[in-house]
Amino acid sequence: MTPSTILLLIIIYFGTLFYISHKVSKKDSGNDAFFTANKNSKWYLVAFGMIGTALSGVTFISVPGEVGAASGEQFKYFQFVLGNAVGFLIITKLLLPLYYRMNLTSIYGYIEQRMGVYSYKTAASIFLISRTVSSAFRLYLVVIVLQRFVFDFYNIPFAFTVFMSLILIFSYTYRGGLKTIIITDTLQTFFLVTSVFLTIYFICDRMDLSAIGAFEEVKNSNYSKIFFFDDFMGSKFHFIKQIIGGMFVTIAMVGLDQDLMQKNLSCKNIGEAQKNMFTFTGIFVIINIFFLSVGALLYIYANKTESQFQLT
Repeated sequence: MTPSTILLLIIIYFGTLFYISHKVSKKDSGNDAFFTANKNSKWYLVAFGMIGTALSGVTFISVPGEVGAASGEQFKYFQFVLGNAVGFLIITKLLLPLYYRMNLTSIYGYIEQRMGVYSYKTAASIFLISRTVSSAFRLYLVVIVLQRFVFDFYNIPFAFTVFMSLILIFSYTYRGGLKTIIITDTLQTFFLVTSVFLTIYFICDRMDLSAIGAFEEVKNSNYSKIFFFDDFMGSKFHFIKQIIGGMFVTIAMVGLDQDLMQKNLSCKNIGEAQKNMFTFTGIFVIINIFFLSVGALLYIYANKTESQFQLT
């Protein structure tokens, strides 16, 4: 794919986001619309859109890359994903009912009621700082990829690429509020998931593999081992450690994080919010299997290509 084609796709993508933002912000206004989308969000849109929030461009690079790491990580990451799923279920059954019972606009309102205004401001400040830093790193990695494959071709400076990315993101989110974010997250998730399946398709096409053949290729490779039960004390990849770690990381980073939980609070009632979380959990687990499969197929393809090159 040429840099010009990628740039055209970027323009179409952001053009679509701007159109959605304009339509939503024109239709709804006010604090309730901005912060809670008038508590009228469709649970299935929230569930699907949250995938794009929980994952990112970093996921697309890091998770497949882990499969063939020098330490032989294989599919160990999937144990952590299962721990995440346990954490999501705990949030669904314990935290969500609490937040809805208190009719919160922000989840940090709970901290204010239980521990006072200073604790509330401290928690909110930690969220803002940590989210800013983590989002900056994610954006930095994505911009590096765009710079390498698109903007270097046009001799555009890296600093200008970063600046324009920030302006574009700010422009389509600042007016529409939460409802705009939910709809645009759904669109972003669609493109993210589609790109995963297209990547698998193109790799399989280059190796002349069917879907079943690709599954067998991954299953019979050295990359597909998932569960590790040896050396509980010495190995950080032991199954129990990964499950517990994934569970507590999820409770802290999702259940107590304004970004993801705010979307849950925009559902009509607790029943729909819980349906959203159950659906999101299932999709999250399945899509991570495909991310890991992309990694395995890429390494298998690279090894076969290298072998063929050496023979010639």
